[in-house]
Amino acid sequence: MLGAGLLISSLLTLSTPLAADFGVILVIVIRTIQGMAQGMAWTGQFTIWAKWAPPLERSKLTSIAGSGVAFGSFIILCVGGLISQALGWPFIFYIFGSIGCVCCLLWFTVIYDDPSYHPCISVREKEHIVSSLPHQSSSPRRSVPIKAMIRCLPLWAIFTGFFSHFWLCTIIITYLPTYISSVLHVNISDSGVLSSLPFIAASSCTILGGQLADFLLSRNLLRLITVRKLFSSLGLLLPSLCAVALPFVASSYITTIILLILIPGTSNLCDSGFIINTLDIAPRYASFLMGISRGFGLIAGIISSTATGFLISQDSVSGWRNVFFLAAAVNMFGLVFYLTFGQAEIQYWAKERTLTRL
Repeated sequence: MLGAGLLISSLLTLSTPLAADFGVILVIVIRTIQGMAQGMAWTGQFTIWAKWAPPLERSKLTSIAGSGVAFGSFIILCVGGLISQALGWPFIFYIFGSIGCVCCLLWFTVIYDDPSYHPCISVREKEHIVSSLPHQSSSPRRSVPIKAMIRCLPLWAIFTGFFSHFWLCTIIITYLPTYISSVLHVNISDSGVLSSLPFIAASSCTILGGQLADFLLSRNLLRLITVRKLFSSLGLLLPSLCAVALPFVASSYITTIILLILIPGTSNLCDSGFIINTLDIAPRYASFLMGISRGFGLIAGIISSTATGFLISQDSVSGWRNVFFLAAAVNMFGLVFYLTFGQAEIQYWAKERTLTRL
């Protein structure tokens, strides 16, 4: 699923310039299919992590992989304008679409579902991974316990966390260049570079957060649920404080840039919190639940981006202030809900059931 999603997205990226020659409708269709393919790629990875990531290395491994999203955004914002000026805008799609296709070849060559069947890793590494994971036999057929999931408050705590996290993140991703140009009055060429800085901060904080989370767990300094709630708190509280402060420091160029860099950076500390919490409470259904969680996040993104456009169209100064205050309120609601109901134990409906015959 992950490899297919990446391949489809890469091929559609390559075909985007050609589609643009036929009109905007075809481009919209391609972008829609691309979004579906990328959703496959993002959610599909967690089934693999459930079998490849030992509990004491889970935050570190998933955060390193997840940091690629922010790092990729940083790269394209830095070099996209240069490629467009030197070669023309279609080459942005040709170059990065080709890179995606090469990554697909590597993916299908070196990735295996289970470490037990990988021909290239050492026996020691294989035994370390397999022995550290709870036994989850691969039963050929088992229905997804939808009713039990709906009644599970720890699962709803994760969904609420995703909703809150994506609300502010979508605003930053979508409207950061607009905010820089309209509030800081920076020209377009400089805006691209400035817009890329928050993403390198996000990539760095994602990796550092994963390293710190696993350090706390491996040293038995904190329990698993405490680590998840700690990083969820940091990832929702710190960016909220930065967002609320933004309207009051608009006159200071340096302070504003620092806060804009800190918002996505600190927000990605959630990667070691509720974002990978489904691997703790239901590893056998991790990808399915990640898909639902991301769905809640994307719904939040649709609402927040629409609300942001409406608010700033009414009045730029008060509109931005209301945007950030609303985002902080949503984050605080998600944080309180997760702190109240979040758990880290495997739920009863996600455990392997032993069948006995009389």
